[in-house]
Amino acid sequence: MRALLQRVSHARVEVEEQIVGEIGEGLLIFLGIARQDQERDATYLLQKILNLRIFPDDQGKMNRSVEDISGQLLIVPQFTLYGDCRKGRRPTFDQAASPENAHILYDFFVNRARETKLTVQCGVFQAAMNVSLLNSGPVTLLCESENG
Repeated sequence: MRALLQRVSHARVEVEEQIVGEIGEGLLIFLGIARQDQERDATYLLQKILNLRIFPDDQGKMNRSVEDISGQLLIVPQFTLYGDCRKGRRPTFDQAASPENAHILYDFFVNRARETKLTVQCGVFQAAMNVSLLNSGPVTLLCESENG
């Protein structure tokens, strides 16, 4: 499981020109799910994300987590994180989970995130989405589950 994290001042996702998710300060999480991923990967990755110290403290050093600042999460499904561009001119997605399995694990990840005290917003699985954000820092990180 892969998550591309962007520390944001604000972010939103639209489907068919309608806002379906919007947050203030926090993390925009693009979530990719691989064929071999299981619930334990989602649990591990979410805990890693929640505890990453990537928000500035009073001295401007990255010492606070999204939980420490009571930040918000916008979780967007993105199977293209498992695109393989090594051969040819078109990416292949052989490593990505099937839509059925990915949807189950995406929902699991979102539901676990909603068990926290943080505000959680989401994109729409298998929809064409427009995502807008103001990256703070900029800070962009790629995190993977232990299976990675």
